[in-house]
Amino acid sequence: MQNWTHTLNFFKISLASNMSTTIPSSQANVCSFLKSSHPKHGPPVLSALTRPGSVTTTSNNNPSNLKTDTRDKTMIVESKTVHNDNWLERMAINHLSKAVQETSGLETDVPGYKGLVTVCAAMFKEFSLIQQRQLVLNALEKAIPSFYPFLIKKMPPSKFTREVFAFFATIGFRWLVGPSELRELEFEGKKERNVVHITKCRFLEESNCIGMCTNLCKMPTQEFIHKNLGTPVNMVPNFDDMSCEYVFGQEPPAQEDDPAFKQPCYKLCNAKQRHTTSCIS
Repeated sequence: MQNWTHTLNFFKISLASNMSTTIPSSQANVCSFLKSSHPKHGPPVLSALTRPGSVTTTSNNNPSNLKTDTRDKTMIVESKTVHNDNWLERMAINHLSKAVQETSGLETDVPGYKGLVTVCAAMFKEFSLIQQRQLVLNALEKAIPSFYPFLIKKMPPSKFTREVFAFFATIGFRWLVGPSELRELEFEGKKERNVVHITKCRFLEESNCIGMCTNLCKMPTQEFIHKNLGTPVNMVPNFDDMSCEYVFGQEPPAQEDDPAFKQPCYKLCNAKQRHTTSCIS
């Protein structure tokens, strides 16, 4: 009986010793890696857009990507586009950002496109609507060399000039508004490729504010193009999917008749100006 007791104690000691064995550091690192590779809510999902320069990323762990559905108070995951700017596009962004800062007298240490939107948001809060538009006009005139508008304005209005403007807008301003494509429209009884369709406006997505879109982009850009390039353009934003269309040759409606000025702002508006449901008035 005593021998059986000694044998049982021996197995207990051996079992306890095995259970308290320390994992070697190399194995511990592997275990840690595997654990961190599978977060509780799943990894971010990446999907490519139509052009190589930007991707859409959706993360369940980022509160800024969430919207509240007012019908049942649930949270909806919103996608966020990531733009891979090349060195030339980064130069253009910094050049425009510097022009906006110099004309407005506002400064920011935030670099890149985020810095451009940051100083625009500060303008939106600090100045009246009329002042905002004039400051953007001044910044555009400062950023773009004066001889370009002078030469382009010499071109008479025609199907050719409208299509040329649309073509250069698609290839020259992806860094500012995001990927776009040419579309056809019947103009004065004939088909023209004078429409620039922006898949998802970079400025609107980054600012997440309808007022910043209409006052700092739409209105001053329409005026700048008409005044300096000699052709009217109607910018038609879609606030549901954040797309936008530039229709070259089409006169924009008066502000009181423009559907863009009849939309309430997003509930998660980033600007949070002096308003409740609208950034526009």
